[in-house]
Amino acid sequence: MPPMPSSSQAGGGKMGAMLGGSVGLIMGFIFGGFNIMRYGAGHNGVMRTLGQYMLGSGATFGFFMSIGSVIRTEASSPYSAAAFARARRQPIILPRQYTRRPADNS
Repeated sequence: MPPMPSSSQAGGGKMGAMLGGSVGLIMGFIFGGFNIMRYGAGHNGVMRTLGQYMLGSGATFGFFMSIGSVIRTEASSPYSAAAFARARRQPIILPRQYTRRPADNS
């Protein structure tokens, strides 16, 4: 996968749509091929039915992937940067609050 050319929202949306569309086409090919083998192609024929599966899943997955990419490439706010810094800080290790009981050597 090539790196994203820019961090702009439009570039991220285009890249997400391309990636999502290609993944959706592959999933449509697999799912459509399986359904055609299982139930038959119907009156539209094999190629048209398989194409409908591929285009439908490619368009759907590409649409949602582009929305996710636009959301992901938004400019970060100071609130999100502070929340990320709080999540990445070192954990606070507290001393033990109790003492060990001696082992019973009976």
